[in-house]
Amino acid sequence: MAKKTPDQFLKEIENSSKGRLKLYIGAAPGVGKTYEMLRDAHEMRESNIDVVIGLVETYGRKGTIEQVKDLEVIPLKEIHYKGVVLKELDLEVIIERKPQVVIVDELAHTNVPTSKNNKRYQDVLELINNGISVMTAMNIQHLESLNDYVNRMTGVKVRETVPDSMLELADEVEVIDISIDALRERLKKGKIYSQDKIETALNNFFRVGNLTALRELTLREVANEVDEHLMEYKNQKHVEGLIGAQEKILVCVNLNFNAEYLIRRGYRLSKMLKAPLYVLYVRRQDITGNLNKLKKLADLAQLCTKLEAEFQVVTAKDAAAPIIKFAKKNGITQVIIGQSARTRWHEILRGSIVRKIMRGTKYVDVLVVADPME
Repeated sequence: MAKKTPDQFLKEIENSSKGRLKLYIGAAPGVGKTYEMLRDAHEMRESNIDVVIGLVETYGRKGTIEQVKDLEVIPLKEIHYKGVVLKELDLEVIIERKPQVVIVDELAHTNVPTSKNNKRYQDVLELINNGISVMTAMNIQHLESLNDYVNRMTGVKVRETVPDSMLELADEVEVIDISIDALRERLKKGKIYSQDKIETALNNFFRVGNLTALRELTLREVANEVDEHLMEYKNQKHVEGLIGAQEKILVCVNLNFNAEYLIRRGYRLSKMLKAPLYVLYVRRQDITGNLNKLKKLADLAQLCTKLEAEFQVVTAKDAAAPIIKFAKKNGITQVIIGQSARTRWHEILRGSIVRKIMRGTKYVDVLVVADPME
């Protein structure tokens, strides 16, 4: 998403009864998320936006501490728990103070058990519902749906997670990214962790392979979210030809041609392009009583599940129309279709399905795959 200016942010706040959410996201600790939030807060204050710090985790980093400068800081709430005094975000005081924007760091944090909300992201939702806009930060590994994947990839089990809906809810997402060499150098100089933790971090979570994978994951997840927002805008405004940056593959199958071959061909292409894969079967009539076709359909659905492809079935006399509709709605960039999908006689009588798809869509490539059995 393009970064909004303070004036744009203010205009959006004024036009909404609820607060807005800006999410700063990075691939790892130390990339500069909190620093960037604080810098943006100073720009907002210069534009006469009432912005305060609800909670900032500096981790003793000199540059981050200095960036706080003269911003108004809401004192943390002291909570007595098991003989220890802990400090948490003071939700009630912030709501009573009602600034236009508040910084709430470390979105994935778990609150002290006696707190009003169990998780900090729930505090953020409450602030937004009270008309207060929030700037917050998190790392990609804290997304709930990526938890197991990150564990397998890095060997690190992330205990604190945030539901993916928070990424979907965000009005603005800003990726904070630096090169892997620069991040590791920052770690070596003690700008991320204390000296006693540096060597362990370099040899574990901050390995080059881990950081490379996490950076790619961050960019891909945010790109997916931007594409979804773009598709929503396109469908709402009926904008022709507007597509996202990401490739999206649609495989069109029937129950006669070698559908499994087509789906696997589409999967290999989607894997190479790191693109979502969709499979569409257009049937011309109900097949409830046809056991052979029902078995074939179930097999295709099972294959799609294995290959993580989204499988849909629609009924229509003319296959081209639902394919065109699906491609437009989902921002498809490449359509894969079998050469045997229509006989030459059908093409003469009803027209080429490939030509219909190409005439009915914009900026969509159609790949015709030869029947491997011929």
